[in-house]
Amino acid sequence: MGGGGGVVASAGAGPGVSASVGFGAGAGVAGAGAVGWRDVSVRERARVLEAVADALIARADDLWVVAERETALGEVRLRGEIARSAGQFRLFAQVIRDGGHVEAIIDHADPSLTPPRPDVRRMKRPLPGVVAVFAASNFPFAFSVAGGDTASALAAGCSVVVKAHPGHPQTSELVAEVVRSALPSPDLLGLVHGMQAGAELVRHPAVVAVGFTGSVAGGKAIQVLIDERETPVPFFGELGSVNPVVVLPSARAEEVAGGFAGSLTLGVGQFCTNPGLLFVPEDAGLLDRLAAAVRETTGGPMLAERIRDGYLGGLERLSGLRVLAEGKAGEGAWGVTPTVFVADIGEFADKLPRVAEECFGPASIVVTYREVSELPAVLEQLEGSLTATVHGTVPEEAAPVAEVLGRKAGRLIWNGWPTGVAVCWAMHHGGPWPASTSAAHTSVGATAIDRWLAPTAYQDWPAELLPPELRDGNPLGVPQRVDGRLQA
Repeated sequence: MGGGGGVVASAGAGPGVSASVGFGAGAGVAGAGAVGWRDVSVRERARVLEAVADALIARADDLWVVAERETALGEVRLRGEIARSAGQFRLFAQVIRDGGHVEAIIDHADPSLTPPRPDVRRMKRPLPGVVAVFAASNFPFAFSVAGGDTASALAAGCSVVVKAHPGHPQTSELVAEVVRSALPSPDLLGLVHGMQAGAELVRHPAVVAVGFTGSVAGGKAIQVLIDERETPVPFFGELGSVNPVVVLPSARAEEVAGGFAGSLTLGVGQFCTNPGLLFVPEDAGLLDRLAAAVRETTGGPMLAERIRDGYLGGLERLSGLRVLAEGKAGEGAWGVTPTVFVADIGEFADKLPRVAEECFGPASIVVTYREVSELPAVLEQLEGSLTATVHGTVPEEAAPVAEVLGRKAGRLIWNGWPTGVAVCWAMHHGGPWPASTSAAHTSVGATAIDRWLAPTAYQDWPAELLPPELRDGNPLGVPQRVDGRLQA
């Protein structure tokens, strides 16, 4: 099977971190591994993805222990995340076996038209090169070396180089070792460490796309590097999100309070879908319930000192608002306290946009309103988010806010909470800026593969040179749209 060639390797590794030969530090990369891998049959590529999933599960006992030393996330959370990473590889094996991701379209020649139409066939093919992936701090498995970006890019037919997050370098090295053990060539997955190596990775001519999960500032820095390239490449970044939650007058207040407190403090608030804004009716009883629920929460250590300092800076930015309630302080040097502020809708609107910037951690603002009719104008001023949520029991009551929220977020939730992202075919994990750099794409779910594909049209091309997906008779049995009609 193909996939050879010195495509990728580690560079810029710190003390105690292995570095292998190849990528970074000015080394030339031909991209031969990517070319070979993209030509491997879908059936074989899917088999490899499932082998990676099996390898991750088989080494779970080793993986979670190393990650626990670097992140303090705990065995239950880390084992669950390893399972999620494996599940993502299995999902993309299903995706490429299905074949719908290539969007095969055939328009046969029609000489009766004016002018006559040639035979045109179109499908999506993998980008011809290396995908650069920047790992996230808060998910050492599911959004890191073995995360959805890596799984979807390998599924598409691209090789990958991951820039490891400095919060879990040893975990990153071990995960890379496990994934490579299941690949036909270790050259299909590379790993670099350090800011300089990350910058060199983005600039490298073999890189054809960049995936990133992190802060708005980090995303902007990567965009600057891309803009400096001689040949620009697409950038798919998941950045900041406040994930507004609107509680309507008909909502069940007792359920809202407990659900909010749990979602706010899940993972010490270190999720990109954390509910950063909660709009509630002006109701003293509801505020009391919310305050009581928050006081029952307990903080914890954040993933890194830098992230802890960023959270404290965010609290300082919000210090002009009244504190509704605080939870119990988290233990350890990087421990933080859950904090919820409160403001009426007029005060909140006056302080926009700065007051609505993401504060990464267990912090949120409760915004009180008198009438639902006050909400649309204020919601319209919010920046884009990954999610937007409505709580209520009367769907018609949501009409004034539903349209606005539909323009502001990539995922709309009814009577639920935004934390927790299902890895499935229908999921969309993206949104208008600054939630992501490309609202049309997702970093979670089956369609995440679209980021690493580009269409090619074949006009009057010889049948024997056509990809199998575009041939008459459909030898691979993929979904095809033929002369405007989707074939069963």
